[in-house]
Amino acid sequence: MVDIANRVWNHKWKIDPIVRSLIDNDFYKLLMCQSVFRNKPDATVTFSLINRSKDIRLADLIDEGELREQLDHIRSLSLTRGESTFLRGNTFYGKRQMFRPDFMEWFENLRLPDYHLEKRNGQYELTFEGKWHEVMLWEIPALAVLMELRGRAVLHDMRKFELQVLYARAMTKLWEKIERLRDVPDLRIADFGTRRRHSYLWQDRCVQAMIEGLGDKFIGTSNCLIAMKRDIEAIGTNAHELPMVYSALAKTDEELAQAPYQVLADWHEEHDGNLRILLPDTYGTEGFLKRAPDWLAGWTGIRIDSGDPATGAEIAIKWWKDRGEDPREKLIIFSDGLDVEKIVELRTQFAGRAKVSFGWGTLLTNDFRGLTPDDGLLPFSLVCKAIKADGNPTVKLSDNPNKAMGPAEEIERYKRVFGVGEQSRMDVIV
Repeated sequence: MVDIANRVWNHKWKIDPIVRSLIDNDFYKLLMCQSVFRNKPDATVTFSLINRSKDIRLADLIDEGELREQLDHIRSLSLTRGESTFLRGNTFYGKRQMFRPDFMEWFENLRLPDYHLEKRNGQYELTFEGKWHEVMLWEIPALAVLMELRGRAVLHDMRKFELQVLYARAMTKLWEKIERLRDVPDLRIADFGTRRRHSYLWQDRCVQAMIEGLGDKFIGTSNCLIAMKRDIEAIGTNAHELPMVYSALAKTDEELAQAPYQVLADWHEEHDGNLRILLPDTYGTEGFLKRAPDWLAGWTGIRIDSGDPATGAEIAIKWWKDRGEDPREKLIIFSDGLDVEKIVELRTQFAGRAKVSFGWGTLLTNDFRGLTPDDGLLPFSLVCKAIKADGNPTVKLSDNPNKAMGPAEEIERYKRVFGVGEQSRMDVIV
C-alpha cells in the first residue's frame, strides 16, 4: 500500500505528478468529447476557472511557478499504447468499441492546447480557448491541479509524524462512512470525485476502500485511469456543458428554446441503455420536463445535480407517470454534494418508487473536515466552465440560483425563454 503521508512529506513532482495521464479524467468528458468531435467540430469555446468560494485566495496559497509547471506537464501528455487499447477494446456499459476509430485516431495524436494564466485580486484567472473538442479536456485536470496544490500548501509545514496521523485519521473517517453504508439495502454507488479530489493517490485509496468495504454495492468510478488500473467500471454520461454551449450557439430565441433537446437528439443517435440519462436542470428541471418531447420519457433515467434532491426526484417521478412510464423501472442518479446522511435519507425515501443510484464526489475524495488546524482543508467550490462559444456568452441557470452563471442580461433572457420563475436558494458547499 502506498505511504501517502511519506509521498506528501518527501514529494518529487516529476516522479509523482498531479495529473499523470490524459485519461486521468472523468469518463463523461471522453463521451462528450466524442459527441462534440462528431457534431460540433468547428465550434470555438473558452473555458474559465471560477472560484465560488472567494474567501479561499488561491493565488496567495499556490506558487505560480509550481502551477505552471504542473499545467505544462499536462500539455506534454499523450495516450499510451495501453490506454489506447483500453479505450478501443474495452466494454463500457455492456458495449464494446464505445469510442469510434476516427475519434480514437484523433485522440491518440492529441496534445492539450495552451492556457492563459494571470493573478487578479488573490485569485488565479485561468482560461483555455480553442476548438471545443480540444479545450474541453482541460476542465478536470485543471481542477485536480488547483485542488491538490491548495492541499499541499496547507500541509506544507507539517512534519512527517503529523502527516502520518492526519492520513490515519482521514482513513478512519472514510472507513467509518463506508461501514455505515454497508447496511443500506440495494445500494448502488459510484465514485464521482475526480474534479475536486485531495489527490490522485487519495482518490485511488478511496476507490480501494469502496471496493473492499462495499463489494457489489460499489458500481465503479468516473475516473478512467483508476477504472483501467483497478479493472472496474468507468461511470459517466453527460454534463451541463453540452446544453450550455449548444444554447450559446443558437441564433434566435426559438433555436435557444430547442437547444437542450437538440443536444439529446444528437446523444440519442450515438448511445443507448444506461448512457441515456437526462440532466434536466441546466435551465430549470420543471420547465425542461414540461416542454420535453415524448421520446425523452423513454430514456433510462435522470440525474439530479442541483436544488433540493428529493424535490427534483418527485418532479421526475410525476413526469414519468404523466407520460405513461413506470418510475419503478427508471433510474434516478443523485450527485450533488452528497455525504452519508443524505445518501441514506434519499435511498430510504425513494426505495421501491424508482431505481436509485448515487454519484459520491467531493465528500468522498476530499473530506478532511475537522482534521487540520483552522480547518485549512475544508472543501470549497471550484469549477471550470465553458463561458463563451463562438464569442457568445454561455449561461447556466440551475435549480439553485446560487449556481447560476453568465452575464445578468443573458440570465434574464434565458429565464424568459425557458420560463423560469422564482427559485429557492441553497448553500453551495462543493
